[in-house]
Amino acid sequence: MENIINKMTSNENKTKEQKKALNSWATTGFRGSIIAGTGFGKSRCAILACNYIVQRINNPKIIIIVPTIQLQDQFTKEFQKWELSNCLDFVEILCYQSAYKLQNQNYDLVICDEIHLGLSVEYRKFFKNNTYDNLLCMTATLPEEEEYRNLLNKLAPTAYSITLDKCVELGIVSPYEITCIPIKLTDKERTNYKIINSKFVKCKYALGQFDAFNIAKAIMSNSHSHPDDKRVAAQFYQSIRERKAIVDFARNKLTAFQKLVKDNIDKKILVFSGANSFTDELCESVSPLAISYHSGKTKKQREVSLQSFRDNQINILCSTKALNQGLDIPNANLGIICGITSKSLSMIQRVGRLIRFEEGKTGQIFILYVENSQEEKWLKNSVKTLNNIKWI
Repeated sequence: MENIINKMTSNENKTKEQKKALNSWATTGFRGSIIAGTGFGKSRCAILACNYIVQRINNPKIIIIVPTIQLQDQFTKEFQKWELSNCLDFVEILCYQSAYKLQNQNYDLVICDEIHLGLSVEYRKFFKNNTYDNLLCMTATLPEEEEYRNLLNKLAPTAYSITLDKCVELGIVSPYEITCIPIKLTDKERTNYKIINSKFVKCKYALGQFDAFNIAKAIMSNSHSHPDDKRVAAQFYQSIRERKAIVDFARNKLTAFQKLVKDNIDKKILVFSGANSFTDELCESVSPLAISYHSGKTKKQREVSLQSFRDNQINILCSTKALNQGLDIPNANLGIICGITSKSLSMIQRVGRLIRFEEGKTGQIFILYVENSQEEKWLKNSVKTLNNIKWI
């Protein structure tokens, strides 16, 4: 394994840490998790784990579970890239939405990429309905939900963990600079936001101020819940969606985005928004410089968009969530984030997309957020583990 991993990367510290991660996984009895940011090389660790099993077990049965079809294709290409195509004879690569339906299978090795997406009540059925001798789980950071953290710790305790900033310090990924730019709502947007936020607060208190989300979830999932309780829970969720829509589609974000593009016209830019339709609007506002990539596009359209960006035919790639997980996006050196989520992991993943190692490169990230809104609170929470942040 050591000769192969040395061939896979010329970055000495990256090689050292990948070896450390795999050795730590081995010490857990080959049932553990690697927690490392984008650019660390978790996919390579997975491929090496497969090769390790293939070399030691006759006709092994291995499954790699990923969140998207694009990652299925990427894993196949990675095996071919590192001249380990022979492993593919023993490896099945499935998405979570297919894998959870499997039953009574016995695997020599199970690898779960982006495991935080595979711990839902539905997807976790895979672990209950099948058996496996070895398990490797991978993600950029531990799940924020206590239930998911506990489940992951039970399935595959943390074998190795490294923060994004530690990766920067070791030269595994490039350094980065984050600039947070406040956006004002228009008068109409602010008025609507206040009305909807008042409804949200009212419903939150009616449900239980300190645990409203879990209470609302329990009410909606219980067929015996009182109709009045269901009505309040439904209004609670509706107010969350409407409030988020206002900040996601804020008109002044569009203007600020256009200015950033104009000021950085020579850069390779990745753009993240909070909704597919706004992603398309951002893209159209700087046409023909940009192309969109999101779940609303067909597989073929997404492939064309990604390849156009990789081949430098287009310098701006606009996405929603589709680029958060795992895809290798080379050459991007500037990011514009126009939509914030409540999950810190999304921010870690998006920053990671911009700082894959390149000599002399510093990834620049601009974050457009609506001031005095829930989006601002989410942003402050999501960047608290990151450094080099400038607030304008």
